[in-house]
Amino acid sequence: MSSSVLSPSASRTAKPTTSVWLKRIKPAIWLVPFALFFYLFQLAPMIWVLFNSFIYDGEFALDNYIEVLDSAFMLQAFGNSLWLSVWSSIFGLVIATLLVSSLRRVDTKLRDAVIAFTNMSSNFAGVPLSFAFIIILGTNGAITLLLKQYGLLGDFDLYGKWGLLAIYIYFQIPLAVLLLYPAFDALSDDWQAAAALLGARTAQYWAKVALPVLSPALFGTFIILIANAIGAYASVYALTSGNYNVITIRIASLVSGDLFLEPNLAAAISVILMALLAFITVINQWLIAKSYAAKKSRK
Repeated sequence: MSSSVLSPSASRTAKPTTSVWLKRIKPAIWLVPFALFFYLFQLAPMIWVLFNSFIYDGEFALDNYIEVLDSAFMLQAFGNSLWLSVWSSIFGLVIATLLVSSLRRVDTKLRDAVIAFTNMSSNFAGVPLSFAFIIILGTNGAITLLLKQYGLLGDFDLYGKWGLLAIYIYFQIPLAVLLLYPAFDALSDDWQAAAALLGARTAQYWAKVALPVLSPALFGTFIILIANAIGAYASVYALTSGNYNVITIRIASLVSGDLFLEPNLAAAISVILMALLAFITVINQWLIAKSYAAKKSRK
């Protein structure tokens, strides 16, 4: 009769192996709730939208996409959304760049106060923001009546595209400031002083030194601003009661409408919107790869 007995050295070897395995798997276990949450609220809806976008009258077909691309009304919604998104992102990025550049030159307490206010105002969007703009710049708004007395406002309409653009720019600026603020740490004050000693003007310093260094952050922020604007819904709906033709209003009306309930058509619009954002992101990555900072990092 033979019996196998583990030697003390073998048992000591097995325990550390088990301990190492547990240390490796413990972080993965903590990620399980996050992975489940990500699947339920990100991947699963995306898969559902992608699959149902090809369902038309109970059959697998491309008719939903054909209907969207053949509809002048839907194409107008895409055009309006892109117009608002691109221009609000450009204005928001320019204003935020100037603001962050100025913040680097002020007192620390004032800088912290401005950043705290910016962080707070970045959450001021949707229905409260629309209501605030109606009070200030609506048809009988306080500033509207004041400026019209001096003939400064003209035919400004808060409920048209220019009014929506003003609201979009307002909620784009705080997000752009928060995204760009850390990126400006890459700039050294000595660089501008050195450029000035070499005879460079401020505009030349920004064109030849600062903007090339900041270009990855600027491009990345621009893409995030476009995605933020093109997905805006509450502000537009609260301000125009759903009467302005943007793509988020069209998707919502197709999903929640009483008379025209077409979730599969809404899914097709959503897929086209995702493809459009993916294309913009690819262009952004290509521009970043061609930027000065990327070329310098490869050297």
